Amino acid sequence: MSTPMDQPLDRFRTTRRVEFSDTDMGGIVHFSRFFVYMETAEHEFLRALGINVHFEHEGRTLGWPKRSVECEYLAPARLGEELEIEVRVVRKGRTSLSNEFVIRCGETLVARGRLSSVCCVLDDPGGVRAVPIPAFLADRIQEAPSFPGKEGVGEGGEG
Repeated sequence: MSTPMDQPLDRFRTTRRVEFSDTDMGGIVHFSRFFVYMETAEHEFLRALGINVHFEHEGRTLGWPKRSVECEYLAPARLGEELEIEVRVVRKGRTSLSNEFVIRCGETLVARGRLSSVCCVLDDPGGVRAVPIPAFLADRIQEAPSFPGKEGVGEGGEG
């Protein structure tokens, strides 16, 4: 998915093939891998916005530690299948982003989840601390409507 850099994004789609290392002995994706799929899709979304998960801003290294993550499993995904992962921004706070994820294999809804990250200074002498999302980046991100027929996975929010 590509977009002009002056257009804000509220969603992002990517694909991923299920690899042998993703599966259990039955050839089904192990539950823990869905967290990797969601985080990888989040990183690709950030790259589409023009940054990496760790980036330099005003002489500081910023990053996105996780605040919370959850996943609901709805159908098995198997070795060799191609999964489509959709990310939607459901909350943009002053210091945080909350994204919902829908993972499909063809028409089958496999899983849905939520991941909240906090924009933090990573190299501060006092330790990792939350900071406002830089304006150049916040201007490129907007909240999306909820997934059709779904109020969202989880509740709550911050900053």
